[in-house]
Amino acid sequence: MADWIPDVLGDEFEQLTLDLGADEQGPVMATLVRALPVEPGWWEHVRGRGPLLEGVDVLYVHGWSDYFFQKRLARFWTSRGARFYALDLRKYGRSLREWQTPGYVADLATYDEDIAAALEAMGRAGGESLQTRRLVLLGHSTGGLTLSLWASRHPDAVDAVILNSPWLEFQFAPARAAIAPMVELQARIRPLEAAPQVDLGFYSRAQQEVADPDDPMEVNPLWRPVQTMAVYAGWLHAILSGHKTVAAGLSISAPVCVLLSARFVPPTRWSDDITSADSVLVVDDIARAALRLGPSVTVERIDGALHDVFLSRHEAREDAYRRLERWVTGWRATW
Repeated sequence: MADWIPDVLGDEFEQLTLDLGADEQGPVMATLVRALPVEPGWWEHVRGRGPLLEGVDVLYVHGWSDYFFQKRLARFWTSRGARFYALDLRKYGRSLREWQTPGYVADLATYDEDIAAALEAMGRAGGESLQTRRLVLLGHSTGGLTLSLWASRHPDAVDAVILNSPWLEFQFAPARAAIAPMVELQARIRPLEAAPQVDLGFYSRAQQEVADPDDPMEVNPLWRPVQTMAVYAGWLHAILSGHKTVAAGLSISAPVCVLLSARFVPPTRWSDDITSADSVLVVDDIARAALRLGPSVTVERIDGALHDVFLSRHEAREDAYRRLERWVTGWRATW
């Protein structure tokens, strides 16, 4: 396996390239980014008081047309003693190569290979029941869908699932059943047929409008374009299949926390409302779908939040972190 090297985020962040073999387009790789907590001092050991999340590993997976760049989110976990890892999936961000179709897979289960490679690099290979460290999955948007499906298939591997605006249902849910047969046919005939671009760039603009100077973030526009990457028939079929599976009900045995904006605003024209709402997902539909993930689900609705609640304006962003802190503290108390 390759060595850990300094990451583009600088500071305490490192990255590791994960070799995933090859597909029809050539060599494939994923990239694991890590930030580790500061080891407790001797006095903490003498007192017998370790950090709140000592013994916890967090694995983050980004959304569509995205990659990991949120330093503060990582430090939320490492400051409490957890080891934080973020996975740039194949054909995204740090893992994207010039010969690849950005973001493309025809089956979300393909990412089982990426996740397995990440867990091995985290030292979590082997028997899931033998692990002494707890595993928290943290997913945003499409990453939330991917991790939800994975957690349902691997119930013994996961101790908690935290989802940031997970894409659990197609926009305007009744449309899914109507378009699914057409998308499936197109995916079989011409899987790399691209749909017309419908993103007007309003979501990216909203993030810029509400950027917090006290919590700055630098984004690589090649890895996170203003308008989303092209949507292909094969990829959309994979997403709709995932939505159908969620609608039928998952079996995530671990407790789940879902963070969502309080409201949705359609991105048909620019308005200030887009800076204080989710303009990507119909959040009421997502809240309903979240209840099908498993027997223990908490849904947190955050007033003024964007699609990525941790990129919202200052007040909503702080609210999101407060709610995450409250949930994690309660989860820790159940050990």
